[in-house]
Amino acid sequence: MPASLESANIGAIAVGVLLTLLAMSVASVAISIDRAWALRRAIGDSRHFANAVHPLIRKGDWIRARGAAADWQARRAPLAQVMAAGLAEWSAWSREDDDRALDAAREAAAFAAEMSLAEMRRGLSVLATIGSTAPFVGLLGTTFGIIHAFAAIGITGSAAMGAISAGISEALVTTAFGLFVAIPAVWAYNGFLGRLEILRVELDRGRFILIEQLARRAS
Repeated sequence: MPASLESANIGAIAVGVLLTLLAMSVASVAISIDRAWALRRAIGDSRHFANAVHPLIRKGDWIRARGAAADWQARRAPLAQVMAAGLAEWSAWSREDDDRALDAAREAAAFAAEMSLAEMRRGLSVLATIGSTAPFVGLLGTTFGIIHAFAAIGITGSAAMGAISAGISEALVTTAFGLFVAIPAVWAYNGFLGRLEILRVELDRGRFILIEQLARRAS
């Protein structure tokens, strides 16, 4: 293959690397916006639901508590889904065996909490993958940019800056773009992990209050 065509092919690979990084950047931004909205709504709705239903549970007003859980469950508030699952199992088993009903409520609430957290984690694995691989994709473009520079030296027979500037430019641009994609993705991923931990605390607190009050009722 002539050296000029080889150079052109290397340049095309660098363009392909940039397009790949652009696609990764778009995916990262889309996932970040979606998860930011979902987690903000989940935490906010769960806190509002907790403020409304915890006093009812502590007073033993189970009818109104179930009604509130059903209303907030329709809004997909994670804590409401946890409470509704626990109360449903309690209602199904309490006429037969209070101890079995309490265990069933505990297991159902724990499972619902894990399902809610799993739903909130949707897309975060992709974000983590983008954050960890984007620098290496950029490094691939860097490698081909350096190859392009050496190819230019072979064509011109000169190592003057004018001969190698295109290849060096490709190398630097792809490196920078890879970091530009990776850094926000890593920041967003770590931030979402913190928000997920806040939501987990809210769900654990709600489950504890529910099971504690059900245990008192059983005794």
